[in-house]
This record gives sequence, structure tokens and C-alpha cells, in this order.
Amino acid sequence: MSTMFPRLAFSAFVALAAMPAVAQDAKHVSPDRLPSYWTLANTSVDADVPNTGSNLNVPGCTAVTYTIGSDGKTYNAKVAKTVPTSDLGPTAVSIVRNFNYRPSGMNRQAQPVSTYYVVQFNMPTDPAERARLTKACDLAGYQG
Repeated sequence: MSTMFPRLAFSAFVALAAMPAVAQDAKHVSPDRLPSYWTLANTSVDADVPNTGSNLNVPGCTAVTYTIGSDGKTYNAKVAKTVPTSDLGPTAVSIVRNFNYRPSGMNRQAQPVSTYYVVQFNMPTDPAERARLTKACDLAGYQG
């Protein structure tokens, strides 16, 4: 048993070293500045949509925070805010988890960043009303 622990510890170290860089202290970047660092490579994504739940047909939004790793994949996707309260948070997270990115020309070293994405649900066609509803999901603490 005593020889197994060092082997397991070494295996865990090797596994961690092989993972892409996802810094806990990655630079916080606002969604409007994200194209300076990363470009979304997907043209479409799948989402896990519930069959039943509260406020599924109400106009609203969910802000999902996440980190883009050096490999262009999303990590640590979490619901930060949903307005109005609904059961669509997990749907928003499933969308963000399916994003894949390419480094932009200004981010050739593929620096990981933390950002957020606002998923809109059942939005009206009026642009002013859509903007008002979406603004409710803006998050503080992300540099412009």
C-alpha cells in the first residue's frame, strides 16, 4: 500500500501537467473585448432544453461565467445571474460548455481569459426592449 500512494500521486501530477492552462487568475475580459483575445469557432451549438419548469416561455436572460483555456475550450461554466428567475440556467450552461474558440491575432500565445456570455431566451423582436432585458444580465468586474 505504501508504494501505491507515490505512484498515484505521480499519476495525478502527470495528469495535471498534461491539462491545458486554465489559470485561476486568468484576466477578466468583458464580452465586448473578447474578440481581441479569442474568436468563437462554432457556427452552432447544441443545448439541453428542459421539457417543463418555471418561466420557460418568459423573455429573459442568463449570464454564464466561464474560462477559455489555452486549448480554446470552455471551463468552469457557471450561472452567475438569471433574470427573471427560471429553470433555464442549466440550458445556458450547456450552450457555453459547447463553445470552442481560436486565439485571435492579438492573442497568439493563447492566453486563457475569464469572461461571461449572456444567453437570451424568448426575446421580443423590438431591439430597444431586447437591449433593456439583456442589460439586466450584465456582470460587474470584467474590464472593458
